[in-house]
Amino acid sequence: MGALEEIKARVNIVDLIGRYVVLKPAGKNYKARCPFHPDDTPSLMVSPDKGLWHCFGCGAGGDALSFLMRIERLSFKEA
Repeated sequence: MGALEEIKARVNIVDLIGRYVVLKPAGKNYKARCPFHPDDTPSLMVSPDKGLWHCFGCGAGGDALSFLMRIERLSFKEA
């Protein structure tokens, strides 16, 4: 496992995204209002098992690192 994969494996995606949005349980996953577009109903889903997030409203998605980069407007190196 490379250094990047090791870092991703250590990050709890639910805890990370939960710092920025209110997450509510939805079966094995969590849902929230997407912070990347106007969202009246929860369209952002977080899968802790897969370590991924996806917004069904705007199509954004990825892993914990991509969420952090997008929400904080960081480069890959900065994140």
